[in-house]
Amino acid sequence: MNKTVILAEKPSQASAYAEAFSKSERKDGYYIISDKDYPNTVITYGFGHLVSLYNPEDYDKNLKSWKLETLPIVPDQFKFKVGSGKSKQYKIVKEQLDEADTIIIATDGDREGEAIARLIINLSGNDKKPLKRLWINSLEKDEIKKGFEQLRSGEEFYSTYKEAETRQIADWLVGINLSRLYTLHMQKNGMQGVFSIGRVQTPTLYLIYQRNKEIEQFISKPFYELFANFTHEKGIYRGKYSKRFDNEIELNEFKENNQLTDNSKGLIEEVKIEEKKTYAPKLFSLSDLQATANKKFGYGASETLKVVQDLYEKKLVSYPRTDCNYIGSPEFDYLKKNLSNYLSLVEEEIKEPQLDENKRYVDGEKVQEHYSIIPTRTLAKLDKLTDKEKSMYKLILYRTVAIFEKPYVYDETNITTTINTIPFKTTGKIEKELGWKKLYTKEKNDNKEIEPTLPNVLVNDTVMSKPETKKGLTQPPKYYTEGTLITAMKNVGGSSDNKENKDILKETEGIGTEATRANVIETLKKQEYIIVQKKNILVTEKAKTLCEIIKNDEITNADMTAKWEKYLKKIRNEAGTQEAFLKSITNFINHLMENVQETFKNSDIKNHVKEIESENIIGTCPNCQKDVIDKGKFYGCTGYKEGCKFSLPKQWSSKTLTKKNISDLLTKKETATIKGFKSKKGTPFNAKLKLKESKLEFVFENKK
Repeated sequence: MNKTVILAEKPSQASAYAEAFSKSERKDGYYIISDKDYPNTVITYGFGHLVSLYNPEDYDKNLKSWKLETLPIVPDQFKFKVGSGKSKQYKIVKEQLDEADTIIIATDGDREGEAIARLIINLSGNDKKPLKRLWINSLEKDEIKKGFEQLRSGEEFYSTYKEAETRQIADWLVGINLSRLYTLHMQKNGMQGVFSIGRVQTPTLYLIYQRNKEIEQFISKPFYELFANFTHEKGIYRGKYSKRFDNEIELNEFKENNQLTDNSKGLIEEVKIEEKKTYAPKLFSLSDLQATANKKFGYGASETLKVVQDLYEKKLVSYPRTDCNYIGSPEFDYLKKNLSNYLSLVEEEIKEPQLDENKRYVDGEKVQEHYSIIPTRTLAKLDKLTDKEKSMYKLILYRTVAIFEKPYVYDETNITTTINTIPFKTTGKIEKELGWKKLYTKEKNDNKEIEPTLPNVLVNDTVMSKPETKKGLTQPPKYYTEGTLITAMKNVGGSSDNKENKDILKETEGIGTEATRANVIETLKKQEYIIVQKKNILVTEKAKTLCEIIKNDEITNADMTAKWEKYLKKIRNEAGTQEAFLKSITNFINHLMENVQETFKNSDIKNHVKEIESENIIGTCPNCQKDVIDKGKFYGCTGYKEGCKFSLPKQWSSKTLTKKNISDLLTKKETATIKGFKSKKGTPFNAKLKLKESKLEFVFENKK
């Protein structure tokens, strides 16, 4: 009997699949399935990426050392290996694949999932076997069963895999070569540490750097605005003159020239009342959800992805790594059937649900890989969820049920009142139908701004006026938060000066993908390029230095990423080749290598080195009186070239020492009591630290 092997991405996914079959038996690293439709079947799984690209030193041990003369590193053939610590599971998977007659790829339904499976299959030597593809949008039992009944051809997704593999190799080429290139030149010029460069990472960092720089260089200027308070027999209202004035003298001259004085007569020139409608927001794509969760709850992009992934694995929401804001008719039908259950769960009511499909939300033609993030048929038990899961689930649920509510309807009244022909505009709003906004009134009642109620005035009515001056200050742009940065990465095309590149960026939805943008932000944090303070993203001195040095290099430019993304899309559409793309990446790396000397020659790196050294000075060396600075992994003396070996650790007995601790040791020879040390047996304790003859000692408060 032919054997079928189902390859899942991770254990939790394999477990969900196993539950969908009649009977399953768990073994070490796989499940044996007993089912009439799948009689001789095994489900096995990876731990995400079981297989990864070779490191440079795997090709040649001499490449482990970073040297300019070894660049560029471009292997004749890119090779893959089993990831560190994953050989046991790989061996189990390989044994099953070796015995398979048919392999069903059941990893996540996206580019990354396709690559994870194909790379395992290729390395195991089973790439010539028949392949099928499971393509589902939720881990609910019925959805899984339906997916296994409607398997797609593996050949259909081969180009998706080639695009993902090409992206992976290109990122390796850019990361390995340019990180080494710029780091070595930085170090030649006196900088410490490693400077990581990435195909998406670096243009994203440059976006943040530019925004930080705009804010730093912003000079706030005063401006003046002119208002008029109008008195009509039916009430009072306020109007605003459209232009701003640079100073009060200019404004007063304008008032005097136009005889705008207290008790001047005004004439109502126009009264325009227009009914307006606002429809419920679009359903969530991942980036929209990340932006909203950051604004509402302060969650980071990776945190949001983790929480929504957990909800997906609990079968409560649909596939999260989607860039789509639409659903198809089948999804709308099940949402419609379950609407009353969703509403009961959050104790809400929709009196007149809109049960016809609306193209704003339901459009099968716009659903390419996965539809938007929506609740599944499985209703959550809110008391069983963590606080973050509950917040995220309700956020998705409310966004979804809102599409069944009526639009928000209001009358907007615009009044134009002139004083000696000078026009003042007044706008007011009267709500007629709250519609979908009713679902959000609980959270907004506390902060709701009261709209001014305008008197019932008519054209040609006269009013009395009293001018009023208001002073304001121009405001700098706002710092990026993780939410607004995700949105900026997605919409970065708007800032491009080149129309063709702008169109490409719009077509490819900016830089990065829904699945990778959160990881890019996390990488920037790990590389110590950015820090997040009160939700605001700030660049470090290290990032400023890098960005100012490479500001004219194409690697910082989102336009270059746009061209790459366009070609990667061509590969997926079988209109481009991996070979051509990787050749262009190699040419790009060679181009930067040829120009790197000029880049550093024209930079202000010496001043940056001084600034960073000055920032990193912690105190004075007790042995040679030179500066003790932050060396990255430890604190060390700048007199090491003259033979001084004084240093202090960054961690002592499992406790990270702060710069204040180190400063106290250098100036007072002793710290205040530090909490949270751990003994060799893991027992926590508190103590002071003392510097004696260049060595650290514990001082216990009860010690006499």
